[in-house]
Amino acid sequence: MSPFNMKREIKFKPIGIIRTPYKDPGSVPIQGKFGKGAKGIIEIFPEYKKGLKDIEGFSHLILIYYFDRSGKESLIGKPFLEDRERGIFAIRSPHRPNHIGFTIVKLEKVAGSNIIFSEVDMLDGTPLLDIKPYVQHFDSRKYVKSGWIEKHYKRSRSRKEAL
Repeated sequence: MSPFNMKREIKFKPIGIIRTPYKDPGSVPIQGKFGKGAKGIIEIFPEYKKGLKDIEGFSHLILIYYFDRSGKESLIGKPFLEDRERGIFAIRSPHRPNHIGFTIVKLEKVAGSNIIFSEVDMLDGTPLLDIKPYVQHFDSRKYVKSGWIEKHYKRSRSRKEAL
């Protein structure tokens, strides 16, 4: 058993702010890879700038952020692609117990303490908690099952390409 008290509150502090063209939730694409042409900027706080060393060698990054404008918490939610409700851990809703989000973005360039990226799917002003490099050899998997989402990809080739 871990000595960590599982009921203890865990606190995070942002390492930067994510700037995007999306001001309201209805304008954000379902996933960043579907938001063609949109660019975002991560403004890393000065005390974390050294952590950007060597990041330009990666084509993609995993951003972990806080859904700061989610005003509710739910264990059931209706995903964008569905008419029925699903369990919160089977969907990517912001209305989760800890309001933590993640996305994979395409790194365009680093300019000082700013990261310019594409494949954007978060609101402007979102607090950034962490950045991890996307490593194909670690993060890609074979023989993946995607649960209830699979049916949305099997409908037709054109539907699959649209998603």
